[in-house]
Amino acid sequence: MRWENLTTGSGGTGESGEHSRAADAALFGADAVVTRTFDTPEFRGITFHEVRARSILNRVPGASRMPFEWTVNPYRGCTHACVYCFARKTHSYLDLDTGLGFDSQIVVKVNAPELLRRQLGSRRWQGEHIAMGTNVDCYQRAEGRYRLMPGIISALRDHANPFSILTKGTLILRDLDLLTQAAEVTDVGISVSVGFTDPELWRTVEPGTPSPERRLDVVRALGERGIGCGVLMAPVIPFLSDHPDRLRATVRAIAASGATSVTPLVLHLRPGAREWFMAWLARHHPYLVGRYERLYADGAYAPKWYQRRITRQVHDLAREYGIGPDRAGMPRRIPEPPRETDATEPVQLSLI
Repeated sequence: MRWENLTTGSGGTGESGEHSRAADAALFGADAVVTRTFDTPEFRGITFHEVRARSILNRVPGASRMPFEWTVNPYRGCTHACVYCFARKTHSYLDLDTGLGFDSQIVVKVNAPELLRRQLGSRRWQGEHIAMGTNVDCYQRAEGRYRLMPGIISALRDHANPFSILTKGTLILRDLDLLTQAAEVTDVGISVSVGFTDPELWRTVEPGTPSPERRLDVVRALGERGIGCGVLMAPVIPFLSDHPDRLRATVRAIAASGATSVTPLVLHLRPGAREWFMAWLARHHPYLVGRYERLYADGAYAPKWYQRRITRQVHDLAREYGIGPDRAGMPRRIPEPPRETDATEPVQLSLI
């Protein structure tokens, strides 16, 4: 495994600069890696590579479309095993497989909480918004064992630093008290990703995730504690979850959960994810392979006309069911901030 390829330079290949391959100091060295396996049902077949990171705040490349500048990613690889995950490509920088390897070889930055607390306390840090869950899910199964997020949220709370979390994981409810405390002193934006509610599609496309119904229970529980939660309706999968009846069923369920917003995002297929998804499609829906090759002939994104059509349909349904189409989640604001921040209203990135 090529740990030395993970560097602190800019010009990353993913949504954050963490994935740069520039010739700078390594984020962690091979001598700092401890590899473990756990013989328990939830972790059987999964290998964890524990590392001590040298930096945890990742600057998003300037050319990125993302509306935030900083991310924190305590894990690499994801046991959610979503066949469409855009982050799969990042595993190739470690000479790891972007298919099953991405699902089962998980890098854990075990010192993430203490490192973040130290970096937030630096005089150079200006209190910018930090987005989490933008690369892989910080509440994937590994978090149940490693418990990195309580320390991360505590550090952000203690520094009154605005942040947002995007997740498919129900484990976020474990940290509900911490999130409530943080929301009393800074902006906290939470979004849950639910692209569709069809149970058969969920079981094959997102086999390691909690069911869509359980994720919507998270939205409901957060709302009951006064933390508004938006839903990123992602991905909308062409020819599988985009039928008007399925879109309606999904938006109706999202509205019933008390979500403050619903934002649709059509499936996109970057290198690494594209190959894995198309192999899955050939096994499960071979009749769709040709249609996908035509729809995505020009690159990773579906044509603009298709994206606009889906967005219009979902927004119309959102209005019908009484939820806003694209607001960012009703975060609480700092009543009397202890210091100036440059926080902006958080907008979440998808996991696809």
